[in-house]
Amino acid sequence: MTSTVLILICAIVKVWSEDGAGKVVEIPADMTARDVCQLLVYKSHCVDDNAWTLVEHHPVLGLERCVEDHELVVQVQASMSSDSKFLFRKNYAKYEFFRNPLNFFPEHMVALCHESDGSIPQSQLLQNFLNSSSCPEIQGFLYVKEPGRKSWKKLYMFLRRSGLYYSTKGTSKEPRHLQLLSDLEDSNIYTIITGRKLHNAPADFQFCIKPNKARSDCKELKMLCAEDEQSRTCWMTAFRLLKYGIVLYQNYSVPLQRKANNSSFPGPVRSVSENSLVAMDFSGRTGRVIDNPVEAQSAALEEGQTWRKRTHRMNVLGSPSPLHPSSMNTVIHRTQVWFHGRIMREEAHKMILQQGQVDGLFLLRDSQSNPKAFVLTLCHHQKIKHFQILPVEEDGQVFFSLDDGATKFTDLIHLVEFYQLNRGVLPCKLKHPCTAVAL
Repeated sequence: MTSTVLILICAIVKVWSEDGAGKVVEIPADMTARDVCQLLVYKSHCVDDNAWTLVEHHPVLGLERCVEDHELVVQVQASMSSDSKFLFRKNYAKYEFFRNPLNFFPEHMVALCHESDGSIPQSQLLQNFLNSSSCPEIQGFLYVKEPGRKSWKKLYMFLRRSGLYYSTKGTSKEPRHLQLLSDLEDSNIYTIITGRKLHNAPADFQFCIKPNKARSDCKELKMLCAEDEQSRTCWMTAFRLLKYGIVLYQNYSVPLQRKANNSSFPGPVRSVSENSLVAMDFSGRTGRVIDNPVEAQSAALEEGQTWRKRTHRMNVLGSPSPLHPSSMNTVIHRTQVWFHGRIMREEAHKMILQQGQVDGLFLLRDSQSNPKAFVLTLCHHQKIKHFQILPVEEDGQVFFSLDDGATKFTDLIHLVEFYQLNRGVLPCKLKHPCTAVAL
């Protein structure tokens, strides 16, 4: 009688958080990036909103990319150099192109490669990328860094399933004029995080294609630069779609199906989801959802007035709490995941870039120019904007306002919750908090 012994090879992986702390985890060889993220979410006691991701970070090369959810972490680690590491970070834009494809693929950049001027109908855009039998391509100008030199050359490029090509004759896509720059199968696409000065790049929107076999050799990197953020996002998103196809859609849809199956279980008590924050009227016997935005804003303002009156009465009568209510209003926001204290403007900008640049991604921080004020950093249409929150004094009490006192709030939590419901003076509602987790 013989017996079969199954040996599951495990590996030690160290993952770093934004604050520089690391956590060592032992994982089996068949564990995917999504599995590792869920493990870290569980160990760190944070909310799993399917936005967490593992980031492959190469400090010497100045590159990083989000590891795809289906990739085996042990295999990815084997292709990394000794100085590289995994980061645990949110990325709200990971699958945003499935929800809003038109924002990611400008019409003039998408075509069918077997037609000289054939464009893809917007309604069939993603289907063409996911269907392995179709032949979509991304086309447009890119700057390419010449090997061994600091100069960049502007070329007309075509990204297809077979690889990234450049035209040797203007914008011609005739086969005799196309030269292969890089394939997709044995390469990955990375964001360059070192800034434009190091590589003397013509713009800030750099990225590169790195062969999997190249661990620390800069000579094998294909350094590229787009003219704007939308173009760079288009090239990088299309690379992922053409390389992985339907697997990406499965990565996107599995958590949604799991959430639908578990819909009977209660979610977090205080969710920041736009869908869970609605204006309610409780003046009658039962609650009523307020659909009219004007009525909703009036209700929110009325609630704020009531809150201020109640707080004022507490100030007059005294509070049993050792921390006075008026003092609490000025510090209570420090408990929130979206508040990042005294970080610089550049650091806030960097955090928004790292976590996806989707509409409504935001954080709050202390103002550098006014010690009593705060700053809301918000992303809209892939642009990062900063709005100052000023203190406003009324009847001896301090409130906070984004619109020079027209709308006032007793604390920053109330302000954030209001702008999660109402756009107000902002270009969009607050939707995704830019958070950093401590492992």
